[in-house]
Amino acid sequence: MDLYKTNKVYNDRFIYCVLFKYSMSRTLCPNCHRPEKACICAFTADIANEIQVVVLQHPSEVSHTKGTVALLAKSLRKCQVLVGESFDDEQEFLQVMAQYQLVLLYPSEQAHFLDEDVRIKLHNCQSNTQDGPHTQLTQYRLQVSIENKSKPLCLVILDATWKKAYRMFMLSTKLQQLPQVCLPDHLANAGQYHIRKVAKKNALSSLEASCYALAILEQDEQDCLPISPEHAGKYQPLLEKFQQFNQFQLSFRPEHKSLLRKLDDS
Repeated sequence: MDLYKTNKVYNDRFIYCVLFKYSMSRTLCPNCHRPEKACICAFTADIANEIQVVVLQHPSEVSHTKGTVALLAKSLRKCQVLVGESFDDEQEFLQVMAQYQLVLLYPSEQAHFLDEDVRIKLHNCQSNTQDGPHTQLTQYRLQVSIENKSKPLCLVILDATWKKAYRMFMLSTKLQQLPQVCLPDHLANAGQYHIRKVAKKNALSSLEASCYALAILEQDEQDCLPISPEHAGKYQPLLEKFQQFNQFQLSFRPEHKSLLRKLDDS
């Protein structure tokens, strides 16, 4: 008897039984596919983002209930999520590279703060097809090839822990070759991601980082107010929904339930 095949059949049946029992024991939301008591639909916001967002998500984040990418993807009209660890040979990512001018939001040593000057230079790359590839952006080391200048911008983010995001970055040569930007300190230090332990103080969630980056890149020239945690343009409603999402997730913690019981008894 082939022990491997026997174990595989057993494992497949076990997994099927567990999934079947799980699905029968809980009613799932037809929209977000989560148990009804953990539904996140109330925390989404319909936002017509101008710039495409591509999230490169580490496999370990896919089923994480405290992750924010599901909320982000259901809120932005232009958002694609690709799951993997290395993307150099990922066909869907290669198609994205062929279609868009990619900008990676990642705080590497080569990254430059995403401010108005960088925003203008990135947008100039789309319209100014007469200049050489480095004319406008040499001082920022945002290397954009001539053929990319006519393509629409696309923001790429890595959804993973800091350690795993670094591994994803190092495994993918194509990611390292992209223009890299990071958020200014007043935004990077304004994180409200209280529901998950992070390695850095005030670390931003993928949702927060995406909202702030998009708000800067899409900011109307007539809007003279700088992007801030209190002023993020059309992304402000989603950031406010995210704070509600934090409180919702905190309500499932044992210490929170214990506090509620004490308040009810008093």
